[in-house]
Amino acid sequence: MMKHITRQMVLGPFGALVAVATMLTFAGETVGQQPAKAAGGDSWRLFRGDPTATGVAHTTLPDEPQLLWKYRVPKGAFETTPAIDGGVVYIGDLDGHVLAIDLATGAEKWKKKFDTGFMAAPAVRDERIYLGDIDGVFRCLNAKDGSELWKLEAEAEIDSSANFYKDQVLFGSQDATLYCLNIKDGSLAWKFQIEDQIRCSPTIIGDRCFVAGCDSKLHVIDLTAGAKASDVAIDAPTGSTPAVVDSFAYFGTEGGEVLSVDWKGGSVVWRFVCQGRSMPFRSSPAATENLVVIGGRDKRLYGINTADGTAKWTFLAKHRIDSSPVLVGKRAFFGSADGRVQAVDITTGKSVWSYEAGGSFTGSPAVASQRLVIANDDGVIYCFGAPSS
Repeated sequence: MMKHITRQMVLGPFGALVAVATMLTFAGETVGQQPAKAAGGDSWRLFRGDPTATGVAHTTLPDEPQLLWKYRVPKGAFETTPAIDGGVVYIGDLDGHVLAIDLATGAEKWKKKFDTGFMAAPAVRDERIYLGDIDGVFRCLNAKDGSELWKLEAEAEIDSSANFYKDQVLFGSQDATLYCLNIKDGSLAWKFQIEDQIRCSPTIIGDRCFVAGCDSKLHVIDLTAGAKASDVAIDAPTGSTPAVVDSFAYFGTEGGEVLSVDWKGGSVVWRFVCQGRSMPFRSSPAATENLVVIGGRDKRLYGINTADGTAKWTFLAKHRIDSSPVLVGKRAFFGSADGRVQAVDITTGKSVWSYEAGGSFTGSPAVASQRLVIANDDGVIYCFGAPSS
């Protein structure tokens, strides 16, 4: 069984002439010139950007992204990924705050404090926020003010982010259960249990849901019935969220492998093994028809050919990569444990941009409206993009 150690467990404006005022508890800091007006691809509502968890952004970023603003939580820490919707950034921290930050300016719109912290990324739909906490409480909040609309208590920590099917919301828990709730009131529609913890987020394509479990299986669930469609042995536990492209699911494992699974045929197509000493993959992959990009605890970002599972390129970072990459055009953006936010050319594997923020990045980028937002364990949210001329 996988054991997760959090940081808490280890350690016990937008306007040409207007600056954001420092607040008593939280502060947004504008850096350099004001950002350009947002355009195109204006949302990142799910952990990996879309229901199939491909990690592909539908907007652009400049060749040299600039720091537009940063928002700091004093003595705070983030290990999760933001969501972006309607020009607002939503994120939870390890101290139990849920925050709404203006994407254009970095100014706080609202904050709410709960009894425990958040590892899971929020999911947003129809002006509602859905997210689970470390104590196993899954909440639906009003996106306008953070007020709680309903909640359901699972039996263990929730690391899984939510996904949606019709009028239902799904998430997994360390109690080894995939929950399916009715969006309207949080009532239980059905639940599906496996033999060990669920740390990944559910991936959905059509009426099929994919869960890569700590029981060393990829589970395919029929969403119309809430029942098993099939499963495939993967020979190691994992918390990596599967990226699904057509008939293939891609993800990494604690056994140091990246797998391609033909989920319709029910078989492993190929296995990619990391170089040298086997190290776990805790990053979730980004995927297209031709390429899988994933970070490893061996400090490497890999670009893997989907046709045969061979490495097209390898990029060596200075520290482990648990952050899940996001593809923006021909670049993959990600954070690493040495406090850097970086971009690699996905055709060559060469570094094309880097920003040294400090701290450590476990959470992943959210990319929308020509901006990239990412948060670190020093309690700082960073927003990058193109400044206005």
